[in-house]
Amino acid sequence: MPLSDRERKQLEELESGLAAEDPRLAEELSTGSVGLRFGHRIYLGAIACLLGLVLLIVGVSTQIIVVGVGGFLLMGAGTYLLVDKRSFSLGRSSKVK
Repeated sequence: MPLSDRERKQLEELESGLAAEDPRLAEELSTGSVGLRFGHRIYLGAIACLLGLVLLIVGVSTQIIVVGVGGFLLMGAGTYLLVDKRSFSLGRSSKVK
């Protein structure tokens, strides 16, 4: 379903407002590079969490404390990568208004 002239004009106004307010974000959205920025960190965090969980289970089941503690620490590091604010900031400054 195509956009009406009014809707197209509103969309253009929104785009120009975004470009004026945050040109870097507008450039990233137009090039499609935002997904790549999130992807690497998220995938690394998820893999670290899963590997840490496996190591924790192996460490507990074999009663090797070092493996269990290492798995727990790896899970913590992976979780940090997943929920870190910088993962979701889109490159903008992290100042709170």
